[in-house]
Amino acid sequence: MKYINYIAISSILIFFTACSTKEYFEANNSKGRFNASEHNLSSSIVSINKDGATLEDKSIITKDGISKIKLKTGFKFLNINNNIVISSNYKDKVMLNDKVIKVSGVAIAASLKSNLLALLFSNNSIELYDLKRKKTVLKEYFTHSFVNDTRIANPYFMGKIILFPTLNGRIVIISALDKKIIKNIVVDVDGQFNNIIFLDVIKDTLVAATANKVITVGDGLLNLKAYHIRDIITNGDNIYLASIDGQIIKTDISLNIISRKKYKFAKFYALAFGTSLYALESQGYLINISNDFKKDKIYDFSFDNSKKVISIGNKIYYDNQYLTLP
Repeated sequence: MKYINYIAISSILIFFTACSTKEYFEANNSKGRFNASEHNLSSSIVSINKDGATLEDKSIITKDGISKIKLKTGFKFLNINNNIVISSNYKDKVMLNDKVIKVSGVAIAASLKSNLLALLFSNNSIELYDLKRKKTVLKEYFTHSFVNDTRIANPYFMGKIILFPTLNGRIVIISALDKKIIKNIVVDVDGQFNNIIFLDVIKDTLVAATANKVITVGDGLLNLKAYHIRDIITNGDNIYLASIDGQIIKTDISLNIISRKKYKFAKFYALAFGTSLYALESQGYLINISNDFKKDKIYDFSFDNSKKVISIGNKIYYDNQYLTLP
């Protein structure tokens, strides 16, 4: 018993020692309070993905900003395509604006083009549903993923193909004409959290990421690099990464590093782009980095880092407020 008590006491001492020595980012050259207009949201953010958010009062945020549309009770925002809002009740239904569609599982990501609805489900199956024919035209099941990053990318319609991000680190390419799988692109099959968290296309080059790796595919070339990612965005021809070890990295579409900066002990919550890059840091700082990465300005910016944060374009939304970046 004495031995057991000693182990318990030792564990407690180690825990408190670790807590007491935990270090945080501090700015020695803060420019003071960030001088930009802050605005109130109608209520707090309750759920987010890379394309938008749902507020407590059922209002939504999309890539076009704050929408006047309110979701039906029990539904949460997934995506918006051609002014059609896609939402899910995370049970057995999705809605396209006011139209309810019964689905075969828990829809967690979706995109729409013309009469084709592309769906990703919580059991890591994908489905292509034809709205005109009211019929499933493709259904595929993949290895179940039990642990996922909450950031889940939506499918992407790219010309005559559809890019389906999966929960086990792959992108499945489907022919929109034949409704058949053309190929699989492996992004990350090794990480514990390896669902696709980001999917974009820059000048016909696919950019995708998990929490552990980034991949670009274009002109027959595949580029892959390992990073522990806090956030990732694209702007123009460039990719911007915030890593867990406090780095902000700028690359080209081939993942060649153009510039990087390191902020010791920094924990970044979001990257956003106004006329230049901004990074929101957990200890109440907003860092603005010049386009050539030679200069930065660090501002005081208080926010509750226990609440949900999302950046879209030149706006950062946090809890029940948002900020427009110059």
